[in-house]
Amino acid sequence: MLEIFKSIEDTLFKLEEIEDGAWINLVNPTNEELDFIEEKLSIERDFLRAALDDEESARLESEEDQILILVDTPYVEKQDDHIIYETLPLGIIITDKNIITVCLKNSIILDQFEKNSIRTFYTYKKYRFLYQILYKNAQRYLLYLRQIDRMSNYIEEQLHQSMKNKELIQLLDLSKSLVYINTALKANQMVLEKILRMNIIKKYSEDEDLLEDVIIENKQAIEMANIYSGILSNTMDAFASLISNNLNIVMKLLTSITILMAIPTIFSGLFGMNFANLPFANSPYAFWIVVGISIATAGTAGFILAKKDLF
Repeated sequence: MLEIFKSIEDTLFKLEEIEDGAWINLVNPTNEELDFIEEKLSIERDFLRAALDDEESARLESEEDQILILVDTPYVEKQDDHIIYETLPLGIIITDKNIITVCLKNSIILDQFEKNSIRTFYTYKKYRFLYQILYKNAQRYLLYLRQIDRMSNYIEEQLHQSMKNKELIQLLDLSKSLVYINTALKANQMVLEKILRMNIIKKYSEDEDLLEDVIIENKQAIEMANIYSGILSNTMDAFASLISNNLNIVMKLLTSITILMAIPTIFSGLFGMNFANLPFANSPYAFWIVVGISIATAGTAGFILAKKDLF
């Protein structure tokens, strides 16, 4: 999908043709759309295709009058009953006259710009637009991290009531999501620091504060991801220990019950043998005597097991 937008005064308009100062948004573009942008704006083909590889790492590249900023953007994917937070490359290409964004899926971050809900957003102010995208990207990470924290707390409460595989799998998914997010944030931080150091990205005085805010937000997101990852890891270890401890208690109880049930079986087997001179063989109360001995022995064994906290 190819869409063209341009700010005129305070209003964002959708265009049919590319103009100077326009923003070109490519979402999972076809080869024909890539060919059109490459020919129309003389964009490097590798720049256009960089964000279309979901394994591509964040980086900054420049070629003559073109700059590629590739960052990882978060998105939510629902699998069965589970929610998984993953990341996807977002390519931002800046030329002399235009800014181009490329992504494999619709980005909720770019949607905010399409709806013109961002203050002081103008397509022709390319570098400010770039910093605004990066700022909203860092804020989206913070939002998803808070959601992960709330979800982990809710699942933890559920686990206090019942130890089910469903809740443990959800915790595992959240832990995996935190790994993806943490890795993406660190890669983005390297790109942001490179932008700050390089003169190739023009930094107007009014945009300096915005770029610094982006870096601060990204660092805060990294710290939050590390904290939540540590908490979630410790929580999973604690519940693993609880499950193991509960299993030991159950096995101990079952073993004690097995021992007690084996005692009557032993006596019934001994006194059920067919040979001469069997004790109590001629007694009319032999059955009750054997039952009494079995009960007395089982009771004594039970008392000993209870004393040793094994029953």
